[in-house]
Amino acid sequence: MRQIATDRVVIVGAGLGALYAALKLAPRPVLMISPDPLGQGASSAWAQGGVAAAMDPADSARSHARDTVSAGAGTVDPDIAELVTDEARAHILDLTSFGTPFDRTPEGGYVLSREAAHSFARVVRVKGDQAGAEIMRALVSAVRDTPSVQVLEGAMATGLVTTGSRVTGVQIARTHGSHSVQILAPAVLLAGGGSGGLFAVTTNPPRICGQVIGMAARAGAIIADAEFVQFHPTAIDCGEDPAPLATEALRGEGAQLRNRQGDRFMQALHPDAELAPRDIVARAIYAQAQAGLRPVLDTRACLGTRILTEFPAVAGACLRNGIDPTTRAIPVAAAAHYHMGGIAVDSTGRASLDGLWACGEASSTGLHGANRLASNGLLEALVYARICAANIQKTIRMTADPATVALPDLPAGELPDADLVTRLRRAMTDGAGVVRDEAGLRRALTEIATIASLQPDSDNLLNMTATATLICAAALQRRESRGAHYRCDFPDASPTPTRSHLTLADAMAIRDAIATEMI
Repeated sequence: MRQIATDRVVIVGAGLGALYAALKLAPRPVLMISPDPLGQGASSAWAQGGVAAAMDPADSARSHARDTVSAGAGTVDPDIAELVTDEARAHILDLTSFGTPFDRTPEGGYVLSREAAHSFARVVRVKGDQAGAEIMRALVSAVRDTPSVQVLEGAMATGLVTTGSRVTGVQIARTHGSHSVQILAPAVLLAGGGSGGLFAVTTNPPRICGQVIGMAARAGAIIADAEFVQFHPTAIDCGEDPAPLATEALRGEGAQLRNRQGDRFMQALHPDAELAPRDIVARAIYAQAQAGLRPVLDTRACLGTRILTEFPAVAGACLRNGIDPTTRAIPVAAAAHYHMGGIAVDSTGRASLDGLWACGEASSTGLHGANRLASNGLLEALVYARICAANIQKTIRMTADPATVALPDLPAGELPDADLVTRLRRAMTDGAGVVRDEAGLRRALTEIATIASLQPDSDNLLNMTATATLICAAALQRRESRGAHYRCDFPDASPTPTRSHLTLADAMAIRDAIATEMI
């Protein structure tokens, strides 16, 4: 396999964390690996709610940290919660300086929304539900204007290059091919998103299927909290794949969840009703759907026609599917949305392998615990992008300004079989979805092993099945219910909360033992 050496820091991904890290590394030369045109295909651009930050003088970073710890169901690292929330305000001001057009009051303050499990309105937004898209637009423009950043568009990382326990580069292929080349680099930052696309119903872009976590795991990195996958309660149930999102801010505005009988079912389940923590609302939505009661989100009384202008992404998704939200309630379903687990990193963003850093949804910092607090995802990506950039600058000596990297012509090769990917997504939803049990997780692991064996030469598919294996193995080992991880055969929480840490070898041993038993 051909190798290309560079002194540039390689960043895998092109979402918010990747872009922000590239800017924070400047003027150090960077090479970004972007499967799609810059600004497209990343979950960050689809984020509707915004960025959580204590911007109101009556609010505080300490209160924000308390809410983060409370929502995380016992497995949030409180020191990390304080570190991240302390930085939040500075990053909002930084994004503003890059040109992000946050919603502002007539007096010049930031318009703030309240979302589930927050004790205060502290979600900074753009045009109601356009925060992710507008932040990405501002950062993409800044990166395009930064000479130190080279972007390889139409290229996908398929694996890590290692020497012993050190990461020394990445293996990449053209987006629509599998013939690869290795790029050797002094440091690699993984910022390539989560795992939502591993599930049949998801709000994530189609390409976000756990590949980045999987490639790190295949290289030997430790993966933390893999079982904690957050299901958003209010994806729009209209048959689209991925499912459009009905932002939590709608419930912050007073939208109500009802079923086809007109019952407002959340009132009996939690004192915060529609603004209960996401895991509670997601399980309630799931239960209503399983009972054939077709849950809906009713925005008519609280927003009326204002939804068309104040939440244009939601309104647009409804209208293109024949739903007029000004006259009808919006059908909703629980959908895989955010992976709290990922590549285990320390407080400096470093993974367990030398030469490797991770930020954003691909990482597990200890901030989210078992249940991410709403709108903390973009915040964590910003904070850890800065932290990773600072630690790379400190750790890796900068050399002379390197040349740009030119890829050779890479012919098309074998892509993951679409039918196998569909089988994998169905197996994950059936066995590791909103409600789990031992029998379902064992069936899922057996099916994942079969799928992996049917196309063993596809790095993309093996990255997906690696992450799927880690999620299911960790969920099988966690014999309790905690936050987003709900086991109907173990419905109670353990009195001693713990985080999980697995290598792929650990998870494969569990999978292989079960597959052997099932033969």
